[in-house]
Amino acid sequence: MELFILLAVLAVLAETTYLTTKKLLEKNAKPKGHRKVYVDTSALIDGRILEVAKTGFLSDDFVIPRSVTRELQLLADGKDMEKRKRARDGLDAANEMERVVYFNTEILDDSYLGRMLVDERLLLLAKENKGVILTCDYNLAKVAATENVEVLNINDLAMVLGNKFRAGDRLRVKITEKGHNPNQGVGHLKDGTMVVVDGASNKIGQELDVDYVRFLQTSAGRMIFAEVPGGKSSRRKAISRKRTS
Repeated sequence: MELFILLAVLAVLAETTYLTTKKLLEKNAKPKGHRKVYVDTSALIDGRILEVAKTGFLSDDFVIPRSVTRELQLLADGKDMEKRKRARDGLDAANEMERVVYFNTEILDDSYLGRMLVDERLLLLAKENKGVILTCDYNLAKVAATENVEVLNINDLAMVLGNKFRAGDRLRVKITEKGHNPNQGVGHLKDGTMVVVDGASNKIGQELDVDYVRFLQTSAGRMIFAEVPGGKSSRRKAISRKRTS
């Protein structure tokens, strides 16, 4: 009987020692590898992430699901000329990211997820693998927050780094549509930034040199306000210079 009790005590002591040691090892263990960053369609179309990646500031493992590249391919084959061009730029960015030496980029076959929407796939993949989502999509970022999935929003990074343009800079932009106000035309820079141009409502289809006025950046996106040369801002500056001279 005493031998049985002794064996039982030793067994409990061994089990306790094992569990305590395991917890200490898990607590002190260093994370294995880099975190996985799942890249969505909007981030590739935006293009800025590629420029940031080339600087060497990023060292995570980037994952581009095939559903994302397929979505880009569909847009690249579509009828909308503007979307077609931006989608092709997105595909080029995906290919270029595989060549960046500072981190690994994986094209992931996610066809096993069936008919799920692209955003749903990204959320599920990030959840299952304790990863994060890289996006410019404000709505996807909001949904991810409700799902407790971490998000890297390129627009947030841009807000921190600031605007590369200064008052008086001249930009080249093609006017593709009318703006909200009767006198405005709207175009986009090569990286997809929307440019609202005052005095360009009658310039649809034309490529213009326009004067930068101001920049608006939020988590939902970015927008540049400009005007055709000789516009209101230019006239105000000219009048101001005359008064001070």
